[in-house]
Formats: sequence, structure tokens, C-alpha cells
Amino acid sequence: MYQPLADLLRPTTLDEVYGQEHILGNGAVLRRLIDSGNIPNMVFYGPSGTGKTTVANIIAKQTNRTLYKLNATTASTSDIKEIVSQLDTFLAPNGVLLYLDEIQSFNKKQQQSLLEHIENGKITLIASTTENPYFYVFNAILSRSTVFEFKQIDAPAALKAVHRAVSFMEERTALTAKAEDGALEYIAAACGGDLRKAMNAVEVLFSAAQPQNGELLLTMADVKAVTQKSALRADRDGDSHYDLLSALQKSIRGSDPDAACHYLARLLEAGQMPSACRRLMVIAAEDVGLAYPQIIPIVHACVEMALKLGMPEARIPLGDAAVLMATSPKSNSAHIAFDMAWKDVKRGKTGDFPRHLQNVHADSYTMEREQGYLYPHDFPNHWVRQQYLPDALVGTTYYEYGPNKLEQAAKQYWDAIKK
Repeated sequence: MYQPLADLLRPTTLDEVYGQEHILGNGAVLRRLIDSGNIPNMVFYGPSGTGKTTVANIIAKQTNRTLYKLNATTASTSDIKEIVSQLDTFLAPNGVLLYLDEIQSFNKKQQQSLLEHIENGKITLIASTTENPYFYVFNAILSRSTVFEFKQIDAPAALKAVHRAVSFMEERTALTAKAEDGALEYIAAACGGDLRKAMNAVEVLFSAAQPQNGELLLTMADVKAVTQKSALRADRDGDSHYDLLSALQKSIRGSDPDAACHYLARLLEAGQMPSACRRLMVIAAEDVGLAYPQIIPIVHACVEMALKLGMPEARIPLGDAAVLMATSPKSNSAHIAFDMAWKDVKRGKTGDFPRHLQNVHADSYTMEREQGYLYPHDFPNHWVRQQYLPDALVGTTYYEYGPNKLEQAAKQYWDAIKK
């Protein structure tokens, strides 16, 4: 029966696990827990191909616990009941270690069905998810578990795994592999931290081999063909998609045009142009704002042009927008002012309108007295002092002028007029 290379080379000890030094290195917390044999309920959170299932297998082996595996995308409550029925029998005398993959696919009721048994210790739960567990895992499960984050494997660690895979395939096929300069490094970088993808790429290269005299040449062209777009973690609904958008915005907010170009390129390469366009328009108003208000119509025009052009030409106006915003002065003063006002409104801190701000038609048909509204355009500099906020909010300040050229110029102008 066919067994993928990634399964054949799955580590059997913690020392063989690539990456994750922050939790599995000597002296790290998860390493110490596993070595002690006292395994709590845990949630493994991180991208696919980073060792979550592998570590669960190693834990089961080292603790001599009966291991059951369920994938929440296909499992049901009846599968959990079947496991529960085996508790306290010769099939599971020391309790059960349940590895529940993709726990975010279980609904609240299904997750709750585990609570009684993980509380009394008969089931030790190791759940894994590629999504943020604090959003997708039921709070009662989280409160009884320890969350460990598995991070994306870096290229140097992935390269070690690639070399191991090549060596294994050489022995398996009795071929000697010769890689063009940079070919194996390309696989390690292009897998995007997913070792399963790196293993698959090596396996495909050997399976499609056309050896000559017992030698197999691993060309850069073939490597690129089997790793195309594999590094992109930008699923439309997953954390990685929003992480990319967040990284784009924070890079522009931090005035780093190089990082802005990088994350924009990743979004476009992943086919996420609509999301990139929406986020760029948000950034124009939220992060550049009143420091350079003309940027809002400029970015809007760039987005409109990109949507009309489509890829690959759309990259040009979108790149212009990203770099322009990254190198522009920044101000969040306006939206901070609005958010403060909105917070007051939500708390019910409002009050009646000042009489002179009410609709003038009310005077004509239902009121006998004049509004008393002072029309600013009738006064010098088109301004006159009068009350605008409700009585309950008189004296409240929401907006503070930002420390940039345009807002400070406006401040100077109004300070002179309002004295």
C-alpha cells in the first residue's frame, strides 16, 4: 500500500522534530512536560506541516497511553461515544489519549461532549487547529487546556528535512541525486514552513525521474514546477489570510515601503486582490488620514484602476498606492476622535440637540419662538462662537490636532481665529 514520504519519515523522537525550539528545545516547557510523563489537556495551534500530529504520536508512545485519532472534519459525536465506551476496559486500562485534529470543525455541542471525561482525567485531549483557538475552541475546553503554538518552520530547518528526504529516496530508488545549485534551498524556502509540502516535492521529483547511468539530476526548472505557489498561506477564511492583511497594514503604518511591497505581493500572488484593495483603502483613511488627506482619492483611483485592469497589470497602481502610503506622513487623529465620540454615543451619553441646531422647519410649523441660530458665513472668517454639542457634553474634546504639517497649519489657523 502506498505510504507518502512525509509519513515514512515522520519523526519518532522529539530530537528528530524540526523547528519548534521554543516549545521542544532542551528546557522548554512542552519538552519538560513530555519527559515527565504528566500530560495535561493541550491545544496545538499552528500552520499545517509543522509537527502537531507528529508530537502527539511521540507523546502517546512515550507515555504508553492508548492513542485514538479523530479528524473533526469527518468525525461525529458517535465517534466520541465509541471511545468513551472503551474507558475502564482492557482496551484502555490507563485511560485514553485522544488526538482531535481540526477541532475548530466541531460545534459547541460536540466539544462539550468531551468535558466530563477530560475533567476526570480518563481522556487526555490533545487538540490541534490551524485557526486561532481563542476564536474557534469552546471556552470550557480552553479553560481546561494549555495552548502551545507551533510556528512556521524556517528555511534552514526545512533544508535539513529536505536533505534527509533526498538521502532516503536515494536509498529507496538506488539512484544518486545531483541537485543544481540552489535547487534544494529553493524547495526549503518555497514550502512556506510546511515540511509535508517539502517532502511531497522531493517525492514527486524522484517519481518523475529520468535517470541516466544511475544518476538523477534535480534541476531548478523541475523544482520550481513542483513547488509552484506552495509557500503561500493565504486561505480566504483562515488566520493566514488575515495575518497577511494585518502585516500589510502594519508595514504601511510603520512607514516600511519594502515590507509593504512584500506583503502586497504575497496577497496578489495568492489571488487575494479584492481583499488587498479593500485594505489599502482602509489604510488611506485610518493611518495616513489628515496628515495627507488627498491620499484618499488617490488610493481610491489606484484601486479602481487595478480592478479595471486585472492582474498582472493591477500590481502597478496597487504598488504605487502601497509605496505612496508607506512613505507618507501619518495621522490617526480623525478616526480616534470619531471612535471616542462613538463610544460616548454607545454608552448613552448624548442629550438633546441645542435649540439653535434643530431643523428650521420646526420653527415655521410647530414653534412660536426663533431658533437663535447664528449663521457662521455672516461673520468674519466665517466663524462665530456658539454651542454645538448637547448640554451634557459641553466642554468635551474628542479631536486633537496631529503633529504633522497639515494639521498643525489648521491648528494655527483656528487658534488665531478662535483666540
